[in-house]
Amino acid sequence: MNRQPVSSSNLRSVGYDPDRSVLEIEFHSGGVYQYTAVPPGVHQGLMSASSKGTYFHQNIKSSYSYHKVG
Repeated sequence: MNRQPVSSSNLRSVGYDPDRSVLEIEFHSGGVYQYTAVPPGVHQGLMSASSKGTYFHQNIKSSYSYHKVG
């Protein structure tokens, strides 16, 4: 999945597959995780958030199933 670099102290890059509703996030700590069943609006909200780390913690981290892919 292609990821876009983002300006964040916590997140390094973000990718989204709208066909599978999968959000992929690479963290500065080195881990890459895929979050499943994520609606397009959540991805859009993350990408437009002034603080991507805060948006991630409030709207994604505890709301969607995930697994480590890298």
